[in-house]
Amino acid sequence: MKTGFPRSQSRSAWVDAAVQEIEADATRSADTHLHRLSLPASWGIDLYLKDESTHRTGSLKHRLARSLFLYGLVNGWITEETTIVEASSGSTAVSEAYFAQLLGLDFVAVMAASTSAEKIELIEQFGGRCQLVDDPGAVYSVAERIAAETSGHYMDQFTYAERATDWRGNNNIAESIFEQLSAERHPVPAWIVVGAGTGGTSATIGRYARYHRHGSRLAVADPEGSAFLPAWEAWHDGGDPAAVVGSPSRIEGIGRARPEPSFVPSVIDVVTRVPDGASVAAMRHLERRFGLSAGPSTGTNLWLTWQLIADMLQRGERGSVVTLLCDSGNRYLRSYRDPAWLAGRGIDPEPFDGVIEEFLSAGIWSGPAQEE
Repeated sequence: MKTGFPRSQSRSAWVDAAVQEIEADATRSADTHLHRLSLPASWGIDLYLKDESTHRTGSLKHRLARSLFLYGLVNGWITEETTIVEASSGSTAVSEAYFAQLLGLDFVAVMAASTSAEKIELIEQFGGRCQLVDDPGAVYSVAERIAAETSGHYMDQFTYAERATDWRGNNNIAESIFEQLSAERHPVPAWIVVGAGTGGTSATIGRYARYHRHGSRLAVADPEGSAFLPAWEAWHDGGDPAAVVGSPSRIEGIGRARPEPSFVPSVIDVVTRVPDGASVAAMRHLERRFGLSAGPSTGTNLWLTWQLIADMLQRGERGSVVTLLCDSGNRYLRSYRDPAWLAGRGIDPEPFDGVIEEFLSAGIWSGPAQEE
């Protein structure tokens, strides 16, 4: 469903109005919450979750979608007649559908057929159309084809995520985190932990921390089979990250079968493999213990976050650690939150529950060692 956004204008006037509309939408929005999770006081470590699920479109990708639309508008790629096309694992497409509807533009999302039904429904609620493909690796070529057939614009988040966002500030996620920490006892976190889908978030945070001369280290949690860990290892060893081949991730929203162009390994200090069952166990434990509903990629982040905190405890270090709550668990009621669905895909969170309980009660990490 299109909106009443004005269209009887010159192209330049329409772009001016479109940029203003997106900026006005951002001005109407409050920043996302930074939750502090309760850890034993004797540890001297503060853990924070940046809750990106509180965006209008419900995920971390709201920021990226806004940046991609502004980037396309100022580059002259998006006009009042442009069909917007995107390859996505779901959340970016939800957010882009929202902005396309805001500007009265047609939107097509190309996604794997395994994408959660809840995300598909959200895209359609925002007026988008979903093109589902059986092979997750085909989303790129199908999106390019549809863009060509419609004389549209392929947003290509996987290429432009790291350059569409201003890493120096402009209310990017890194700037928001550091501003919200400014009154805390450890305002510069020892670690910031994220997952990688496009690589744009890690690139933005890593660049921002270096530009502003913060001493925070950046860790990326990578699900089973994803190419980001071996790509980072290849870069670390002087090889070619682009030559790495992985497999499609079973953790929706992060992990890729190839290292995406927006992935910048040189700004990352540690990349660690997280078992898929551990991601789901951590996601479920977050809700049971802390009352926060999240999707499986948040669980991936938390599993590595807890390992890093355990390492800090062992070294006698104090400080703060920040990770991301990427989206709400309500998007996965019929998938990652359904035991039958998990069993059908061979994802078993049970072996990891005890590791989490032992860590939070005694500060001891008995799970798989952190890979570096």
